[in-house]
This record gives sequence, structure tokens and C-alpha cells, in this order.
Amino acid sequence: MPLILAQKNAWSLAHTLMKIVVVFQTEGRDFGVAEAEEYDGDPASIVREYDPFAR
Repeated sequence: MPLILAQKNAWSLAHTLMKIVVVFQTEGRDFGVAEAEEYDGDPASIVREYDPFAR
């Protein structure tokens, strides 16, 4: 999915689930979204973390 869509989905999921969510880049130019505790890919692929508890 495009980066802007991944960021919107990640923000929404983080605040709905009240869990830390990450946006990561897949091979190529696509991006994905996953809960931080479920993400088992390369940490260098993480573009941004969304923490609903951070201010």
C-alpha cells in the first residue's frame, strides 16, 4: 500500500487497539502495517512507530 495510506491505517489501529503499531517498508516501494509485538521483520525496515500512549 502507499505510504500515506499505511500511515493513516497505523494511526487508526494504534488508537483503536491501544497498542504500538509500526509502518514498515516491504521489498520494493510498498509499505505495511503491523502491531509492534507481531512484527518479526528487519528492524531497519521500520519507517515509523505509532504509540497511542506517547504525547
